[in-house]
Amino acid sequence: MLGCIFQYFYTSFLRFWLKWLLRQLTGKCELQRICAGYKAAAGRTARAEYSLESSKSKLLRASVTAEEDAVEDYVEKIIKEKNVKEQKDPTFKKNLSICLLQITGYKNLYQCVEELRKEVFDCEKEEHENMLLKLWDLLMPSTKLESRVTKQWGDIGFQGDDPKTDFRGMGMLGLTNLVFFSENYTEASRQVLSHANHPKLGYSYAIVGINLTEMAYSLLKSGALKPHFYNCVEGRPQMKHFHQLYCYLAYEFNKFWIQEEPESIMEFNLYREKFHEKVKRLLLDPDVTLILKVDSTN
Repeated sequence: MLGCIFQYFYTSFLRFWLKWLLRQLTGKCELQRICAGYKAAAGRTARAEYSLESSKSKLLRASVTAEEDAVEDYVEKIIKEKNVKEQKDPTFKKNLSICLLQITGYKNLYQCVEELRKEVFDCEKEEHENMLLKLWDLLMPSTKLESRVTKQWGDIGFQGDDPKTDFRGMGMLGLTNLVFFSENYTEASRQVLSHANHPKLGYSYAIVGINLTEMAYSLLKSGALKPHFYNCVEGRPQMKHFHQLYCYLAYEFNKFWIQEEPESIMEFNLYREKFHEKVKRLLLDPDVTLILKVDSTN
């Protein structure tokens, strides 16, 4: 209760006067101090985002939802509204532009991911079918698929004879992630599949992959992935960056599962949650970067 009261008092009164005092002492607005005082990474962008969203200025609050082609215009307007002298602070414009591209890019990335998640796998669409068959060819290059509907799909971790039913939760996002991993990290994905088919420590490769897509999606939706993307991408994160994050999760979960040695697949939810908590702890580090590093020794 006391914490809530202090937070209200700080955001409503104290923060305004503190900003005013620091402006008088330094001759710089809060955004200038942030852009000059922190390196180009999550620390700077997160603070700039809070400053913009907490501002009493409608212009500043609106800037965090700007379209990509409007970012520079917002930067110019912010410079004018905050009366920033560019001659005295020549790096401010560039630094603020990077922050805004990252902030608005994250929001746009979530929208793109959400759209792909809502896209239902349709076996009548040639594009969808070709992507599914491509997944098989990438993972099982020496084994021919006998037919479109077959028990063979179980060899790469689908539940039934027709994988289309397994994409209901994550839609085309789940399939796209699986194909991206197999196409861009072919040897690593085949290595993970071989581990998933282990007689004792095995798990359903494709089903777990779709489950990890849901994990990546929930982390993105909650904002937990902001430090990662703000550190990894200087500008607007794209769909490929989300797919790469999935690849990290798929590879690292496999390592985690093997190290933990669960008694059976019936304990999947328990270890899935333990892995989820591990990732969330990593994301609390402001310098975090969840980049896939393939272990050549495995």
